[in-house]
Amino acid sequence: QVPLVESGGGLVQTGGSLRLSCTASEVIHGGDAMAWFRQAPGKERVWVATVTAKGFTNYLHSVEDRFTISIDNAKNTMYMQMDDLKPEDTGVYYCNLWGPSRNDWGQGTQVTVAS
Repeated sequence: QVPLVESGGGLVQTGGSLRLSCTASEVIHGGDAMAWFRQAPGKERVWVATVTAKGFTNYLHSVEDRFTISIDNAKNTMYMQMDDLKPEDTGVYYCNLWGPSRNDWGQGTQVTVAS
């Protein structure tokens, strides 16, 4: 169980930006990947974006033109730049790290987008 710590959430107006960070306490290996999930009030947790340790990315269609996910292996940290935020982006964002022998989650960081 690798501890993951998220930060960067907050309250913004529609069209604003936030940058989320997730730092792992252990080294991210080449076969690992990290991802962001989010959970809106009263909804189930859903996948948002993934970045592999080698830099390959994938996005939920509704965010692919607005969010940018990246990874810094030297710092064991994943980032997600979120631009042009919309009220439907509101929710608790959770960091996920998985690989051949692990699947860990952070505690979450709140993102609120006011209309």
